[in-house]
Amino acid sequence: MPDKFKYILLLFICLAAQVSFAQYNPAYPNQQQNIYRQDTSTRKPAKKLTDDQMIDTLRKQEEGRKDSVVFSSKFIRVTNERLLNDSTQLFPLDTGITNFENYSPLYQPKTPTINLGSLGLAERSLLFNPPKTIGFDVGLHALDAYLVTPQDIQYYRARVPYTVLSLVTGGKKEQVFKVLHTQNINPYWNFGFNLNFTGSRGYYSSTVIAQNVSDLTADVYTWHESKNKRYNLLLSLLFNNLKSPETGSILNDTVFTSVKGSFDKATEPVRLPNTYENWKSSGIYIKQFYYIGRIDSLKKKDAPGTILPTQRVAYTFNYNVQKYNFLSNDADTYHVFPDYYFASNRSRDSLTVNHVQNDFSYSFYLRGKSTSFIKNELKLDLGLTHDLYSYSQYVSDSTTNSTGYKIRYMNRVQNTTFQNITLKARLSYRFSDKAALEGNINQIAAGRNFGDFIYDAKLLVSGGNKAGRIILDGYVQSSSPSLVYTDWVSNHYIFHNSFKNQKTTSLSFNYINDALQVDLKAEYFLIADYLYFASPTGGNDASPQQLSTNINLIKFSLGKNLALNKWHFDNYVVYEKTDYQSILRVPTVYTYSSLYYNTFLFNVLHASIGTNVRFNTSYVAPSYAVGLGQFYNGPNVTFSSYPVATVFIKGTIQRTNLFLQYDYANQGVFSKGYYTVNRYPQPDHLLKLGVSWTFFN
Repeated sequence: MPDKFKYILLLFICLAAQVSFAQYNPAYPNQQQNIYRQDTSTRKPAKKLTDDQMIDTLRKQEEGRKDSVVFSSKFIRVTNERLLNDSTQLFPLDTGITNFENYSPLYQPKTPTINLGSLGLAERSLLFNPPKTIGFDVGLHALDAYLVTPQDIQYYRARVPYTVLSLVTGGKKEQVFKVLHTQNINPYWNFGFNLNFTGSRGYYSSTVIAQNVSDLTADVYTWHESKNKRYNLLLSLLFNNLKSPETGSILNDTVFTSVKGSFDKATEPVRLPNTYENWKSSGIYIKQFYYIGRIDSLKKKDAPGTILPTQRVAYTFNYNVQKYNFLSNDADTYHVFPDYYFASNRSRDSLTVNHVQNDFSYSFYLRGKSTSFIKNELKLDLGLTHDLYSYSQYVSDSTTNSTGYKIRYMNRVQNTTFQNITLKARLSYRFSDKAALEGNINQIAAGRNFGDFIYDAKLLVSGGNKAGRIILDGYVQSSSPSLVYTDWVSNHYIFHNSFKNQKTTSLSFNYINDALQVDLKAEYFLIADYLYFASPTGGNDASPQQLSTNINLIKFSLGKNLALNKWHFDNYVVYEKTDYQSILRVPTVYTYSSLYYNTFLFNVLHASIGTNVRFNTSYVAPSYAVGLGQFYNGPNVTFSSYPVATVFIKGTIQRTNLFLQYDYANQGVFSKGYYTVNRYPQPDHLLKLGVSWTFFN
């Protein structure tokens, strides 16, 4: 009998222990849980938290217990300088893979280029896109696509450190590596940096070290916003170092048309094996703005707590040094250059430009008292910009000293300092979120480029997501000729000209419907005193020219995306027509189409499989002037035109985006290859791999 009581007592002890441990949660060692369930039918519904409140809640939970929060893109917000002009506007990260495979600035769907055949080489827009700039301009833009500028920098509000590593490789022919890191020092102060490396051996003469592309661009930036939301500071340090080979093209001009073709393109000789451009720039950019007077707050679902100032003062300081170098150690055996002025087999042309800019602006806002949307808002911006420039140009020259020896030295052929003062004004009236009217004036009132101006007017009308929105825009522009057109001294080109300002008048109509995924735009351009480079003899003697008659150009573009279940068909088409096709050498039609299928592979990979096809009609191809860095109208050569297709698979695995694509997959179907610039063949087919890793820690 006593043994039975022992067993019964032991059973009760086990049951008691089970009840005690049932009330203990190892994930909360210091917290005792209530085992009684509450009557949820009598509880009030929980208050819905905003994104920021949810992030703060998760952060508190994370601080109280380890490994309980999975960091994601919800912790990161992004903006840029333009979005910070009127208020603090932040947007979620774009973590999708749309257009992920189109990493190269040379082949963007809506901004295609003509180029010398490889990433990192000289390029120019295939379509007509006139620059809307005034004031001093050097006129060298062939490598602009690879530069980083203050306007390119994105600023973040990062609740956790955020890092992105990106790599694209096509073997030795092309490599791109990028590093982005940003984090908040405190809730109001963000810091980050970008590093971008581009390397390429190209497809021709790739065994010559001097013909390798080697680009490095970097920036370090910070964004500080005061706790009361009145003061903002944007600061960035920038550095660019671009090395771009100038081969003068390959000797074999029939590489795609002859029966023999090319046995080994990597060993194809070029006209200039030891010649290249080297652009360097560095600078500091500081922008500060402060809200004075009353501050309104906009309460919207998509932008809670948006700050709207009633008065704003801003100051911008920008200092940068740009160096353009052309280096050659080649004798001009194949007559790439029209002539030489200082040395027949050696060039050391350089131009250094120092630029100091101070910009002051004041903004005044007058608006209604609505807190859910902006209504009847009048805004006036007044500004003044002072630009101080100094530039020096050098060439390599030689002389004979007193002992009879020939010595080389750098001869300074130009040295100038000047300034410009620009007056700015903008008047805008926002009737509501559905309609707004805006007018802009930029006028150089004093200085070297006195008389330059841009007058711009814009009307925006929105009918909502389903009806879409309409943008009517028009501008008149008068801009001074660039330095390379008027005063240029180098080993192979010397120009001293006096040209009139180029004047452009433009009108455009743009209809955008996000629901229907339609983007329709019609543009008209009237250009007077058009400036361009051409060879009067149709050879290599490129020189500045100005057309005395007006040029008319119309441009229609249409973007339309279609979707059927998991199939997607994205399209973009442009039609251009001008009455001076021999001067403005652009194709009449350009198209880009992307057909792909979205699927889920191996239960881990969200993938898209498809093909991209780009095409443009035949046109008279421009030529390229080595040592001048300009595309010009040379021999009247028209190349055959065929579609260029790329097949790809891209996808996302957790925090990693990747793609595998085969560029120019249809090479050999219609032709062996193609050209966009006279004598410079475009890349062959190539297998490429791209990976982008994202880290939140």
